[in-house]
This record gives sequence, structure tokens and C-alpha cells, in this order.
Amino acid sequence: MDIKLFESKRIRSEWSETEQKWYFSVQDVVAILTDSTDVKQYIKKMLSRDEQLKSNWGTTCTLVEMLAADGKKRKIQASDTKGLLRIIQSVPSTKAEPFKLWLAQVGSDRLDEIENPELAQARMRDIYRAKGYSEGWIDKRVRGIAVRDELTGEWKNHGVKEGIEYSILTAEISKATFGVTPSEHKNFKGLEKQNLRDHMSDLELIFSMLGEASTTEIIKAQNPIGLMENKKVAKRGGDIAGIARKELEQTTGKKVVNTGNYLGLKEKKKLK
Repeated sequence: MDIKLFESKRIRSEWSETEQKWYFSVQDVVAILTDSTDVKQYIKKMLSRDEQLKSNWGTTCTLVEMLAADGKKRKIQASDTKGLLRIIQSVPSTKAEPFKLWLAQVGSDRLDEIENPELAQARMRDIYRAKGYSEGWIDKRVRGIAVRDELTGEWKNHGVKEGIEYSILTAEISKATFGVTPSEHKNFKGLEKQNLRDHMSDLELIFSMLGEASTTEIIKAQNPIGLMENKKVAKRGGDIAGIARKELEQTTGKKVVNTGNYLGLKEKKKLK
């Protein structure tokens, strides 16, 4: 799943490789266009006003797995660009025209990124800069994403299923690296729906990369197949990072896992 920003507001999205197009969360789009506090009720009223849209709702929208409000992946109503343009016709909003232009740009950007992946990294860096992150932190975060992508690519090639099995292996690496699972790590930092890695310190990012990069190299060397074999490898990869973390903590007297987060980053940036 990807997150797109329109006027600094988040829109959940999913790129379909088979269809070569984006699917966007209908609820997120309607919420932005209307500023409604009850989006589901607004959509019901919208459909009652537009019988044609209501009759074609099953083809305008489809169920796509994305991150739900409770932090779990669920199938939610989503629509492609054509479907969203039809929905916009039934939403009286001054943001309609800017949103149409945004949709066109998102589609164009994706095609550009397929041809030149460096553009995707550049846009990602711009988003983090806008939020107020330091250049050094951004460098580590972007590198960490590349390390993670290589690891998941190896998992996919070695019989690990996306979704729950990726989560199980990630938790295994995290426990060995930090002594806590990702959910425990989030709780320690006071996070809820936020992406944990967007709130890691430089050292937390570095040790995350070490654990995942080590796991990737062991996979390449030992060729484990399936969840159970890869689970053992994930622990070994995490152990390598965990040993390094403990040695650093013993030397400095400071814990790597900390309560710090970047929840107030935007506000701090505004005050400068």
C-alpha cells in the first residue's frame, strides 16, 4: 500500500501491476473533498441523490486490501481514476478541479517512476523534508526502504507469502535486534496508527537495516524455503544486529530503543 498526499492530507492507494493503474480509498477522497465528519453517511446520502451512480456503484468501486483505521489490513471500497472522476461529479466541492489535476499528476508520476525509479526516491525525500526531517535522517530512511525491499524480494522468491507471513518474520527480526516486537516498539514510543520507522531515531534505523540486511545475506547463502525455514533465518539475521546493539549499549551506557518520536515535528518546524 502507498500513501498519497493531497493538500497535506493522506489518501490510501494501491498500485495494480496487472492493470497498471492506481486504486484510491473512496472514503479518504470523499472525506477530503467534503470535510465530512461522517464519511460513510455522506456516501449513503450521495448515492440516494444520484441513482445512476448508485446503480453502477459495484463497477465504480471495488474492494481492495488497504490499511484500515484500526491499523489492520482490510478490504475497503476503492476506485480507479475514472471511477473517482464519476464520484466527484456527485460531490459539490470547490476542491473538485484541483483534485482532478492531482489525479492526473499522480498517474503521470507513477509512469515516470516506473521508467526512472530515482524519481520515486526524490519525491519521497521531498515529502520527508516538508515534514521537517533532517537530511541525515532522510538518507537513512530511504536506504532502509531499499534494504527492506531487497529482503521482501528474497522472501517472495523463497516461498514466503505477503501479509501475515511477512509480519511474522519482521517481528522475529525485531525481537532479535531490539528485544521487542514492532507492536511493542510502537507502544513504547506512544504510537498508534503511525508508521514505526518514520519515528525511529538514527540508531534505530541503522540497527533495523543491519538486521534486515543480515537476514537477506543469510537467505542468499542458505536458500531457506517457506515460513518456518525463513523464520529461523530471520532470528539469525536479527541476532547479528542484536549483538551489535548490546555491545554499543554496554559501551555508551545508553539504550538504543527509546521513547522518542516525531509526532510533534510539524509543530516544531512551524515555530522555527
